[in-house]
Amino acid sequence: MPEDRGFHTVRGYQMLDAESKLLTSSMEDYLEMIYRVCAKEGYVRMNKLADRLNVRPSSATKVVQRLSELEMVDYEKYGIIRLTEKGKVVGEYLLNRHHIIQEFLKNLGVEKMLLRDTELIEHCVSPSTLLNIYIFNRFISTNPDTKRQYEVFKANILT
Repeated sequence: MPEDRGFHTVRGYQMLDAESKLLTSSMEDYLEMIYRVCAKEGYVRMNKLADRLNVRPSSATKVVQRLSELEMVDYEKYGIIRLTEKGKVVGEYLLNRHHIIQEFLKNLGVEKMLLRDTELIEHCVSPSTLLNIYIFNRFISTNPDTKRQYEVFKANILT
């Protein structure tokens, strides 16, 4: 069928996106975590960043050096990591994207795999889909009766 020609594997879509993306999914995770910590403390140390992301400090160093080359962070060897203005803007976007996806999944009733699914989805969602998810979340939060109806409907299907 001609309409099927637009389909790709997940990896295929990732490769298409990689052509237009400045940051890899891994770099996004690092920048989001740096933003989270810096928002509270103003800076982060490499060991703390590595610990927060469950990676080795040597792995974290490589990614932070790349973020530094992209002018997202200021970092000196064995020093502290601070966000640049560019890094703050992108980091804030990444954290907001995370919260929007997480709220959406909570609205659907996802509990057990909430963090894992949020992390996986956030790297693949387009800006236009993210906007629609945000609008949906706002709709649900301003229409609690609709959310309750959904929960009853879901419970009836699952029983």
